[in-house]
Amino acid sequence: MEKLAVIALGGNAITRGDEKGTIEEQYKNSSDTIRNLIYLIKDGYNLVLSHGNGPQVGNILLRNDAGEEIYDIPQMPLDICVADSQGGIGYMLEKMLRNILKEEGIDREVVTIVTQVVVSKDDPAFENYTKRVGKLYSKERADEMAAKKGWVFKANSKNDDKWRRVVPSPEPKEIMNERIIKDLVNSGVIVIASGGGGIPVYYDEKGMLQALEAVIDKDAASSLLASRIGADEFYILTDVPYVYANYGTPQQKIMEFLNKEKITQMIDKGEFGEGSMLPKIKSALRFVENGGQKSVITEASKLEDRKFGSRITLN
Repeated sequence: MEKLAVIALGGNAITRGDEKGTIEEQYKNSSDTIRNLIYLIKDGYNLVLSHGNGPQVGNILLRNDAGEEIYDIPQMPLDICVADSQGGIGYMLEKMLRNILKEEGIDREVVTIVTQVVVSKDDPAFENYTKRVGKLYSKERADEMAAKKGWVFKANSKNDDKWRRVVPSPEPKEIMNERIIKDLVNSGVIVIASGGGGIPVYYDEKGMLQALEAVIDKDAASSLLASRIGADEFYILTDVPYVYANYGTPQQKIMEFLNKEKITQMIDKGEFGEGSMLPKIKSALRFVENGGQKSVITEASKLEDRKFGSRITLN
């Protein structure tokens, strides 16, 4: 029986932290990452790929700002920017994947789905804006933008004399087109979906879909998608090969195998950073709690050499 895996590509799979983000850099990084996934396809896996979009959406927002300030071009709302990034990154990943499959002599179709993800308008996240997006502003300019557009700003964590827009990050509740994604992937099509956590939408009082100025955690949305389509395995690819205990200290230790009990102990001890590993750990654990066989957190090269990084199971 073929296995189904959902693979969440981290931001560094497309743009590295020390790069400008040119299209040449993004193509190379995407190609390098995808080549590490080929063995899964050769082993008969069906695949769904999701991806981060932080740097790309950030650049889209910067272009929005520049277009408005210089040419008086109306800014696009955040949901359109997320959709824009899904289409662009999906096209890039799909093209690279098709080329690599051809090189390997593998006959598989690939499709990209621009994915909406349903959230609750009553999510507590709408009372506490936490996700920073867009450019840095002076306090004076931030106040002007807040008055003009109703945006919320916070002092930038790394440079307190600059301010940055913040938006909510609600929990994903439903993946649109999940049945279609499941049908496609079960027929052998490699699907790219739920990019950047998906486009956040909600149902209004008439049952109509409406957009929200928010972002959804990519790993949380990918975990939900994996559960809803009945995936066997869930992979989160990041910039470290393993989950570590006492990370960044002389007592740092690789945690190759983790179960719910051990993860809970480590969370209670504050082992995982709120803005880095903790959301990944929670998403990986949620997948196995919902019936998945295992989650894996690692960097892409660990898939190719089959060392697999850190494996998370329920027991």
